Amino acid sequence: MNSPVESLWAHTRTAVITTASTSRGVECVDKRFNRLMRRLYPAPDLTVRVEDMYAGVARNRPEQRPWVEVCMVTSVDGSTAVSGRSAALGNETDAEVLRTLRHSADVIIVGSTTARMERYRRPSKPGQRVGVVTATGDVDLSLDVFQSGAGFLITTETAPAHGLEALRCGRGAVDLPGAVALLDAEVVHAEGGPTLNAALLRHDLVDEVNLTLAPTLVGGDAQRLAVGAPESVAPLELIHVCEDQGHLFLRYVRRR
Repeated sequence: MNSPVESLWAHTRTAVITTASTSRGVECVDKRFNRLMRRLYPAPDLTVRVEDMYAGVARNRPEQRPWVEVCMVTSVDGSTAVSGRSAALGNETDAEVLRTLRHSADVIIVGSTTARMERYRRPSKPGQRVGVVTATGDVDLSLDVFQSGAGFLITTETAPAHGLEALRCGRGAVDLPGAVALLDAEVVHAEGGPTLNAALLRHDLVDEVNLTLAPTLVGGDAQRLAVGAPESVAPLELIHVCEDQGHLFLRYVRRR
């Protein structure tokens, strides 16, 4: 049996990406970013900063695991991607929300398909790691997130690791609750895709949802926010609604 953790936190690396982009996989860092938006709820305000709405908010982690926050963008008709990618759905404020939430988290997790499709890069936060979730170990080793050393695998006990650091939980399928509990984190930021979101829902691991609703109808057969989770009702409390250029920014917290 392989060790559950293979040198997971043995190395930290510092790097900053200076490209501004609305792609979910590219870190958005630009000195021009100090975005304002309009708060609709609660207490309407014409000018609030993204940082004020998303950075430093209270997140009380459960006793046995980190707080898990899901961040996604969808069209009005529920599509999470256009031609396989989310970039066409977001705007600059969406990119700033994503950047702020990433910087508020200790660890980012993402499904292997999303990491591949969005061409994931290293985060800008010094030392931050990106856990790529895969049951099979089938990942694109050319991605910058792996080349930079920021990426590691969250995988099964038997899947190949390709020389990457790996947190191994479960046989056949990833034991996601066990893996999340082992992460050295207070806050985990999850970026999908829909299959990973479904797995988090299945195991009641979602504490917060930050959803950008784009003023767009997409059609097609792109997946919805979560695909494959058993039908259940998980009540959410609406914390705020903000708006910029027709995009709505919704923050929900799991009501337990």
